[in-house]
Amino acid sequence: MWLKLSVFLVGIFLAGTAAPGGAKAQEAVVGARNPDALFTSPDPVLNRNKQAAYHIVKDLLEADHWDEADRWMTAEYHQHNPLVPSGRDHVVDFFSKVLKRAPKPVPQTMATPVVAVLAEGDLVTVVFPRTLKDPKDPSKTYTTTWFDMWRFKDGKADEHWDPASKDLPPGP
Repeated sequence: MWLKLSVFLVGIFLAGTAAPGGAKAQEAVVGARNPDALFTSPDPVLNRNKQAAYHIVKDLLEADHWDEADRWMTAEYHQHNPLVPSGRDHVVDFFSKVLKRAPKPVPQTMATPVVAVLAEGDLVTVVFPRTLKDPKDPSKTYTTTWFDMWRFKDGKADEHWDPASKDLPPGP
């Protein structure tokens, strides 16, 4: 079944690129109208984890209040991003000392665009739109997606994944 679907999708792609004018650009990736609302769940454990992810995005990543990282991250904080070693202190140093990001007022509502927030078990994944320069024409940009996924332990992020690579700037 998956093989047939894959062959079908490749066929559609190839047909689109062979058509006059070539393949059409994808639709832009856009955030939800109310990203704050995505960080809730009727399940109390999922809600606690989504709320912790919310504060990581809004208070830490958006407002740079890294002095509060211990509220939302374990000391061990296992990191799978190749740019930052494991440990909460290393993450705090990366944002505050390496990137030299200074704290700003924490906004009432999140300014960061968010496409979706998914929670299952002890995992929360936040999907963001990301705008990058077109490598074929640096005067143009295109959108794609970025994600951060955390494993939570007792309401704090204990492990982190994202698609970061050594040749891309930190996202989203």
